[in-house]
Amino acid sequence: MLLNSRKRNLLISVLVGVMIWFLPPPEGVDLNGWKLFAIFVGTIATVVLDALPMGAGTLLGLTVAVCTKTMPFKEAFSGYVSEVTWLVLIAFFIAHGFIQTGLGKRIAYWIVALVGKRTVGLAYGLSFADLLLAPAIPSVTARAGGVVFPIAQSLAYTFQSRAEDGTARRIGAYLIMVAFHGTVITSAMFLTAMAANPLAAKLAGQAGVQITWGNWALAALVPGLLSLAVMPWVIMWAYPPELKATPHAVEHARRELHAMGPMSRAEKLMAVGFVGLLALWIFGPLVKIDATTTALLGLAFLLVTDVLSWQDLLKQHNAWETFIWFGALIALADGLNKFGLAAWFGNWAAALLGGTHWGVAVLGLFLIYFYVHYFFASSTAHVGALYLPFLLVGIKLGAPPLMTALAFAFASNLFGGLTHYGCGPAPILYGAGFVSLKDWWRVGFIMSVVNIVIWLTAGVAWWAWLGY
Repeated sequence: MLLNSRKRNLLISVLVGVMIWFLPPPEGVDLNGWKLFAIFVGTIATVVLDALPMGAGTLLGLTVAVCTKTMPFKEAFSGYVSEVTWLVLIAFFIAHGFIQTGLGKRIAYWIVALVGKRTVGLAYGLSFADLLLAPAIPSVTARAGGVVFPIAQSLAYTFQSRAEDGTARRIGAYLIMVAFHGTVITSAMFLTAMAANPLAAKLAGQAGVQITWGNWALAALVPGLLSLAVMPWVIMWAYPPELKATPHAVEHARRELHAMGPMSRAEKLMAVGFVGLLALWIFGPLVKIDATTTALLGLAFLLVTDVLSWQDLLKQHNAWETFIWFGALIALADGLNKFGLAAWFGNWAAALLGGTHWGVAVLGLFLIYFYVHYFFASSTAHVGALYLPFLLVGIKLGAPPLMTALAFAFASNLFGGLTHYGCGPAPILYGAGFVSLKDWWRVGFIMSVVNIVIWLTAGVAWWAWLGY
């Protein structure tokens, strides 16, 4: 029955792609760009309908793109030389180091000992840790994938919740979702919290709007803290864990820490490597060392010191599977951008809303800008393609320039929570296997609505009070 169901869903996915393929492209859209759009939609349908495993479905999409000469082989497989793709893979390895050495368990028990009486307390602990790191680590992939994810996974293991044995919903799936949506929010709160944020500020400057670290952080303060405050409870309602209260967790954590004794050699080396990673992720830009190079250096240190073994890393199938499908989606999304489909979409949205009141127009532009992210596998690519056109249209229609520029900049982070491929940490946390694809997208959409309501109500009121 499963095989028949998958075959039926694969047929549906193919038919969707073929139908779009043979439709005439809209005026101003390159024919190859439209064909690639059809392949992209068919690939996403294959993944969403679970017609094929994730890696197989995305490789099928690349194969169709190459065989139909829509993309040359070099461009179709360019996602596998992307720095972000490699950063995602290495983040999995670093997370494995936390688990294997026991350092992750030790940190998890420390958190439990502090805020572990209730599951929601653990959620706030993860979010607070992310918030503290966000201003200093400009790579959201490094921060969420290399720091927060290992702690969340270790906490799940602490409460006997694993992806592979049917216990994911006990507490692990909830913690993974909280870690993911928490980092989406903290990325929106600081100019230096996500790599594409400075790009948005630069593009705003081209439109005559000056965004600084200070006015960004001040504008995001109230809506950001509100989003972080309600997010664990929204996910608790939308995707509840089986374990909601952990009354004896604090005492248990203290006993376990005592039983673990002093840190082992492997834990100490893992801690040294981790501190080095944090230092370079924070200060690396000053010496021109990017996040991916930092991750490579950290992995090399762990391999040379025998904290990790290469043979063990080869067995991390979730890491390699994620590497395959994320690289494929990066290439397909970059191809759509290259063929100008994103620019065409921005112009179409501007024409659609022209002539309306600026408030209605900007709201419409904001929602279109936000939800079109379903077709992007990179926040940076989305910002580069659509941020400036949408901002210029909003200003032209009479919207306050600074408020509009900041609203689109915040959206450029918040929309990362929609899918399992829409921002750097998404494939890492989804790839851990705790959350099904259906639930990932469902919770992502619910959180998108909650965030939009908060940022466009309390946020707008706050910006108005600030004079923006």
